[in-house]
Amino acid sequence: MEICVNRDEGEARVWVLDYWTLRRTQRSTAQRKGRAAQKRQRRTGEQRRRKREGIGAETTSFLGFGKPMAYLQNGNFEEKPDPKNLQKTKLIGKYSLPKWEINGLVEYVTGGPQPGGMFFPVAHGIHAVRLGNDASISQTIKVKPGQLYALILGASRTCAQDEVLRISVPPQSGDVPLQTLYSLNGDVIAWGFRATSNVAKVTFHNPGVQEDPSCGPLLDAIAIREFYPPAPTRGNLVKNSGFEEGPFPIFNSTNGVLLPPKQEDFMSPLPGWIIESLKAVKFIDSWHFNVPSGHGAVELVAGRESAIAQILRTIPNKVYNLTFTIGDAKNGCHGSMMIEAFAAKDTLKVPYKSVGKGGYKTASFRFKAIAPRTRITFYSSFYHTRIDDFGSLCGPVLDQVVVFPVA
Repeated sequence: MEICVNRDEGEARVWVLDYWTLRRTQRSTAQRKGRAAQKRQRRTGEQRRRKREGIGAETTSFLGFGKPMAYLQNGNFEEKPDPKNLQKTKLIGKYSLPKWEINGLVEYVTGGPQPGGMFFPVAHGIHAVRLGNDASISQTIKVKPGQLYALILGASRTCAQDEVLRISVPPQSGDVPLQTLYSLNGDVIAWGFRATSNVAKVTFHNPGVQEDPSCGPLLDAIAIREFYPPAPTRGNLVKNSGFEEGPFPIFNSTNGVLLPPKQEDFMSPLPGWIIESLKAVKFIDSWHFNVPSGHGAVELVAGRESAIAQILRTIPNKVYNLTFTIGDAKNGCHGSMMIEAFAAKDTLKVPYKSVGKGGYKTASFRFKAIAPRTRITFYSSFYHTRIDDFGSLCGPVLDQVVVFPVA
């Protein structure tokens, strides 16, 4: 510490200069700059790694939460084809759609009103592709053997009521029904697969044959997300109990993400859970919906046709406590709701009165295990629609599922 004296017009002015404070400030500034440079370097290295792995040039993460996500190459179809490869909207040539391989009648279209009174809902950009009779698009990507992935895509039907989108990543394949529209501006769908080698050919196929050969599913955004298998914790037998590992979309999806029916837990787009119903279940996030806890939850949008389950390791004749949270997503879904929960031979019906403005409550019950494996199942007792959009199905929110043995 030093005292400096300066005389100006006979008046002494004294300043105390604390050099240690000055040095600490300078050191703190240098450390901040160093950390920022390291963060930029790590981010650049991650982008280079992702580019080498071939999962797409456009990469991001969902607010820093979870595993990396990326569009497939030209996954939003905004890289336009060469005009010489277009015959009106029809793509001509196997490789006419940049970064994709096409087969059959594939159209490159713009969202909005169409000639003949049709409307194409393209919610995640301007352009999309439509798959005609028995048409498909495919792309080969690099993956990690044994790793679990989810393809997240914007899709909707355009003509027929019974349109189906077949998604395949050999040796896995599944049909996603597009008959039920859960939102009027197009749905976002997640489909899970487990990689069997370091490369995978992803194919989207319209297996249907309609009177109008151009009729078929509309795709307007395709991304991929990587998961790690969840595990039960010491105080909870349920894997991914709070739905924090899920198909958070890379693109802005204000309607949530549909999880197609009949998805087994080993390759489910909702890790750890089985989608065992006839209709889809919706995955919602806290940035667009009211979520009781954390970042993710499940909305049971199709009554008793919308159910999820998980198989737990239990000890026969031992008593367990099952706790879960029921609420509404603050999306205008209103009315008298009810979730029915099943475990072994026991059942609990939990009512919830919703006015569509958010809220939740917790319920619990005890059950006795009768086998080394116990299935827990949840579904909604009733059907609901949003108060501001009677064409959009909705339902109660399920979150924070906890099972632990009773001492």
